[in-house]
Amino acid sequence: MASKNRAHVGQYCVACGCCVKVCPIGAISVWKGVKAVVDTLRCVGCGRCANECPAGTIEMIPREVVQ
Repeated sequence: MASKNRAHVGQYCVACGCCVKVCPIGAISVWKGVKAVVDTLRCVGCGRCANECPAGTIEMIPREVVQ
């Protein structure tokens, strides 16, 4: 069951792939080696990616917020 939150990758993503490695369901991928992308339909809002991000650019936001 998905939480009320989901991950959002900010503009300062360095495409290191740390978030990809810790996502338990594979909801994150690195797009063209430039930026991490979250599949918002698969994201369960666990926050592991946000905790692991060395750039601090991933945040958990309410699902209703569209960016």
